[in-house]
Amino acid sequence: MSELVTGEAVALELRPAKLPSRALALLIDMVVAWSVYLAVTLGLLAATASLDDAAAAAIAVATFVLVLVGVPIAIETLSHGRSLGKLACGLRVVRDDGGPIRFRHALVRGAVGVVEILLMFGVIACIASLVSARGRRLGDVFAGTLVVRERVPTAQTGYVPAPPPWLAGQFSELDLSGVPDGLWLAIRQYLTRMGQLDPQVGWGMAERLAADVVARTGAPAPVGVPPAAFLAAVVHERQTREAQRTFGGAPAEGGAPYASPYAPGAPSAPVPYPPQAPHAPQPSAGQWAPPSAGASEAEAPRAVPHVVPGSGPRDEPQRPSTGFVPPA
Repeated sequence: MSELVTGEAVALELRPAKLPSRALALLIDMVVAWSVYLAVTLGLLAATASLDDAAAAAIAVATFVLVLVGVPIAIETLSHGRSLGKLACGLRVVRDDGGPIRFRHALVRGAVGVVEILLMFGVIACIASLVSARGRRLGDVFAGTLVVRERVPTAQTGYVPAPPPWLAGQFSELDLSGVPDGLWLAIRQYLTRMGQLDPQVGWGMAERLAADVVARTGAPAPVGVPPAAFLAAVVHERQTREAQRTFGGAPAEGGAPYASPYAPGAPSAPVPYPPQAPHAPQPSAGQWAPPSAGASEAEAPRAVPHVVPGSGPRDEPQRPSTGFVPPA
């Protein structure tokens, strides 16, 4: 592992490619390049047989520079660091900060590679890769690039953490239709990598993303909720709605996909636990004791045994208030 720090103070863990994998990728590239070079040279010799020696020498030099130097530079520039050999070996050329390379990086690598690879048959490149801690040759040192392994084990891929249980379902009535896909992708990338970020940098990124979500949805974030927990709850809500749309029972856009006790105005359907027997005797009118008016909705789903003096040896648990008084 090689830890690189970007301009935003984000630590990137990259796997630098070592000499064996780089040598195999270079061998594949050289076999393809020299095959194309020999085919083009034979074709040009047959087509320019009537020219003098000076013209033939100029054409030979131009062919060498174009096929063995210009074509690899163009391929690395257009493919963002993936040549044919690197693509086969799962390698890629990136900048020192982890970003994709540009034409100037590929040009410097190709120009230095003429000396250390083509003219010296790769001896200097091998020595430089063995000495370097990250396996870089001279072309990478001068260009400010690094060859990394692009294929990583699937077990190391990040996952979106679940929101806290006390936030599950709280945003069931939030309108998420105005949040663009790019913002969702940025939130998912932050949630999967927030454990790798510096705490202060991660907190600042979470606050900016949460502010963008609040601006898109038009609803303020709950007071006292950490921005990372807010983002995780919103992503969980979106995943729940997408799953309900896919497997049936899709609600209207912006509506609540399911009844939640945390949503304001959501109807409560408490079930006493343990459930009563099907033929349990009902209490009489004198034993009915509805809960006080100051009881909160959070206390409604739980059945608290209510003991009435003189009601007999078997006391029934108190049923939740329905708003109606049974007749006397």
